[in-house]
Amino acid sequence: MVEAVVSFALERLHELLTEEFRLLNGVSDKVRNMQNELMRMQCFLRDAERRQDESESIKNWISEIRKLAYDTEDVIEIYAIKVAFDISIGTKNPLSRAIHLRKVGSDLITINSRISDLTRSLQTYGLTATRDNEENRFAFEMQRQLRWSYSHIVEEFIVGLDQDINKVVEWLLNENQHCRVVYICGMGGLGKTTLAKSIYHYNTIRRNFDGFAWAYISQQCKKRDVWEGILLKLTSPSKEERDEISKMKDDELARKLFKVQQEKKCLIILDDIWSKEAWDILSPAFPSENTKSKIVFTSRNKGVSSYVDPKGLLHEPSCLNSADSWALFQKKAFPRQDNSESTISDDFKRLGREMVAKCAGLPLAIIVLGGLLATKETVSEWDTIHRYLSSYLMGGEVHERRRLAEVLDLSYQDLPVQLKPCFLYLSQFPEDSEIPKTKLIQLWVAEGVVSSRYAIERNETMEDVAERYLGNLISRCMVQVGQMGSTGRIKSCRLHDLMRDLCLSKARKENFLYIIGGSQQNGTIDVASSSNLSDARQIDEVRRLAVFLDQHVDQLIPQDEQVNQHLRSLVFFHDKKCRMANWELIKGVFLEFKLLRVLDLEGIKGLKGQSLPKEVGNLLWLKFLSLKRTRIQILPSSLGNLENLQFLNLQTVNKVSWDSTVEIPNVICKLKRLRHLYLPNWCGNVANNLQLENLTNLQTLVNFPASKCDVKDLLKLKKLRKLVLNDPRHFQKFGESFSPPDKMLDCLQSLSLRTDMLSFPDNVVDVEKLVRGCPSLRKLLVEGRMESLPEASLFPPQLSKLTLWGCRLVEDPMVTLEKLPNLKFLNGWDMFVGKKMVCSQNGFPQLKVLVLRGLPNIDEWTIENQAMPNLYRLSISDCNNLKTVPDGLRFIASLRELEIRWMPKSFKTRLGTAGEDYHKVQHVPSIVFLN
Repeated sequence: MVEAVVSFALERLHELLTEEFRLLNGVSDKVRNMQNELMRMQCFLRDAERRQDESESIKNWISEIRKLAYDTEDVIEIYAIKVAFDISIGTKNPLSRAIHLRKVGSDLITINSRISDLTRSLQTYGLTATRDNEENRFAFEMQRQLRWSYSHIVEEFIVGLDQDINKVVEWLLNENQHCRVVYICGMGGLGKTTLAKSIYHYNTIRRNFDGFAWAYISQQCKKRDVWEGILLKLTSPSKEERDEISKMKDDELARKLFKVQQEKKCLIILDDIWSKEAWDILSPAFPSENTKSKIVFTSRNKGVSSYVDPKGLLHEPSCLNSADSWALFQKKAFPRQDNSESTISDDFKRLGREMVAKCAGLPLAIIVLGGLLATKETVSEWDTIHRYLSSYLMGGEVHERRRLAEVLDLSYQDLPVQLKPCFLYLSQFPEDSEIPKTKLIQLWVAEGVVSSRYAIERNETMEDVAERYLGNLISRCMVQVGQMGSTGRIKSCRLHDLMRDLCLSKARKENFLYIIGGSQQNGTIDVASSSNLSDARQIDEVRRLAVFLDQHVDQLIPQDEQVNQHLRSLVFFHDKKCRMANWELIKGVFLEFKLLRVLDLEGIKGLKGQSLPKEVGNLLWLKFLSLKRTRIQILPSSLGNLENLQFLNLQTVNKVSWDSTVEIPNVICKLKRLRHLYLPNWCGNVANNLQLENLTNLQTLVNFPASKCDVKDLLKLKKLRKLVLNDPRHFQKFGESFSPPDKMLDCLQSLSLRTDMLSFPDNVVDVEKLVRGCPSLRKLLVEGRMESLPEASLFPPQLSKLTLWGCRLVEDPMVTLEKLPNLKFLNGWDMFVGKKMVCSQNGFPQLKVLVLRGLPNIDEWTIENQAMPNLYRLSISDCNNLKTVPDGLRFIASLRELEIRWMPKSFKTRLGTAGEDYHKVQHVPSIVFLN
């Protein structure tokens, strides 16, 4: 990791010399000398890290090198802040500048001298200088990854579980009351969650239960989050009902969930429950009698089963046999082959089988080993891994846990230097949490753990490179896919518990970050503490801090923690109902940590109408600032000082009401490095218009304030990839501003014209002008009336997600939309006012999700044979004149989920097992009726 730290320091020095030259006037030569010394040292670091266990001297040198790299950045950035302050107040005092110069010059000379001494020590010790082999290997790996499909990454391969699945399914389908609970128990990495997922999605199970919910429990068991998450999944509530649930007291929430499980036949998976105490906390919301609902637990603790309900089925999966182990390994290690034995050479087979044998049938060890070896192209590389495993796992007496730990550790050691900090960064996120992909990528870029060099060389954005970094970690099976989007893209990721343990361990060893965990709300067990990651001695050395807050915040950082004032990253995690009565507390952060690059305050709610302290303007180097859901409604003009900001989220109020306006001064235009800007729904009380047209680096602009800006200025933002407009009075003008081929947004991939009003706007939108002006669109959402749809050939060919609300088209829209070659998701609400709709043969070749809502007049819908051959989910709601589902549904073999909501009772009756239309849907595993 020290190699990565030095690389980041070098990149930072280059960035400062090129972009902040005016602030380094007088010391730039010394900074360049520093660059040269660090580059000379860098080539010895890979060998030093490999050999640090040989000698305490090397270990100490590595620790000192890391500190010197940090000190280098500190000295230069502190000096630049002082120069910037002098410039801002207009001081021309030469004495002040001379003092700053002398101090920074002396510090740089001292650091330079120490780096030279250390480099000589490394040479004297006989360490080997290595240069670009690792760089070339990683570049080749990233290039090769571009040719892979995501199928091998996302797909969970089920091998050797047939008997386990059948046994558990049979128990769950048994109507006897004593068959209420199933426990799947065993050591970590055995495949308990994979088995539970297979059962959860099993066709017969989907057909026999009315509601489904999955909850990750974790060691910090928060009953409120678990109960609320399960209730939302079982009831699929409207937005108003969601708000009502969020306002319920804990006992009301428990009673509601309890009642739903008695009224409906539900299947609930409680994944990774750790202790009897966790069940004591959760149990008030789960009925033990008078219910047909079932619960499946996964746990490493077998004692949970006898405690909850001794009559339940205790199932302990066994390790895979050698044949199943090899089959699972092949799917991961050879993702781009047909897995026929004949396509794998004898050398790969021999080495592979010997390495798989050392995994002792543990699925997690096998898939991580397979993911690692999928990145190796030659027999020589496989042999190196084989020799490593053989040296650490000799003989048959090695315990399974040790075998698993060694394989996981090897997966980390084998990571290219660029990926190690990206992996360690994940250690700060709570156990079992879904980590949002977009936010993670933006954090990586702001932190500087993604190299700009790759972006420049490939003519990509840093975000593109970061997304491939994540793809690489997923393909190596070190990071798991969380939620998938409706078009098949990854929305979130997560860490397996054991991989997170490894991540925390390595982050601590590398002094990568420090976690402070306060006492959690009632209902939490095994409270996190700072000792989980580091000790008091180390906190003064780290540059990244993650703080877990209580529900009621009276201090942001505990006073007894000696936090380094040169902190670069400060991220807060907390419960949903986190409250901070006094927003002045944040002023201390602005004053003490002036070198911050990342500050994430999302969800720390203050009192409504509070102001952000003006001292935020002190954070000259800040690149990431999130004030999302903080309730701040007045922002200071000093926000304009943050010229290095790349990410800014000002969506401080999440509910739209008469008093939800946020006052934003006209200073955003100074933040010319902004890449992602999230504005509140309503920007108000601004005397002048907001100027945004010079933010030419913007990739994301959410809630463009059309009443404060001219929509035509958007065409100057040529790098935009995502754009949201929320004022329907300006939708038409926006469409009219396009004039191909000159006036276009060539890079725009996602466009939303939406409103927060209770009814759809009457304004007419010309979709043809939108699609002609945005030729790269992948996602399009439009609210508003349309006179007609453009010809199918005019839509961007890569359009995969289309949402049309309130269009009230007179002609059947399916005639056009079914010709879109890559459309995967179609959502139409009040989209069509006609009576007849037809989906033709071979139409919608890629469509996976179709949502039809509020089509008041439709009474005849035809689906021809071979239409929508890939449809997975169909939702029909509030189409009261439609008497039955189309006969053609019986031809769609791919259909797995059918949701019927707010439809006449007769519609449901006809689809019941005894109904006259059941034959049309009897092949669909999951049919859900919601009122």
